[in-house]
Amino acid sequence: MSSLAAYLASLRLAAEAADSAESVFRREVAERSAMLAAARATAYRRVNFIQAIAELMSTLENEEIAVATAQAHLRTQLGWTTDSEACDEVLSRIAPLAQALFGAARNEQNSQSEDPGTALATFETWYSETRGSSFWHLFEHDMPETPRVDF
Repeated sequence: MSSLAAYLASLRLAAEAADSAESVFRREVAERSAMLAAARATAYRRVNFIQAIAELMSTLENEEIAVATAQAHLRTQLGWTTDSEACDEVLSRIAPLAQALFGAARNEQNSQSEDPGTALATFETWYSETRGSSFWHLFEHDMPETPRVDF
């Protein structure tokens, strides 16, 4: 092999290495970006849901009504119009969170009421462990493509 051919081969190898490094970098960026986007979506779903319930809690008279109101809000948000065993289980497990939010809205700190952050974490962990996915995935509303019709 001539020195020119060897030089051209080394340039080709350098170009291929740069191409490979760029591909790896772009794949890592895409994965990291998707992970950050999912974390952002979860954080906003969490704050929007909890804030809506917290705002409702400030107007309610007692804990029983607070739980029923939080459960009704969850049903509405998820479009749950019929009962099922799975739905009932989720609604019963959200009750301690509603109780914690109600207590926090009233500045009541007793031995039975949990901190809202702890109650939410407990609920999220339970949901994840029993359902194998994040509770917040229930709030994803994929809109199917609909054809545009002009008349």
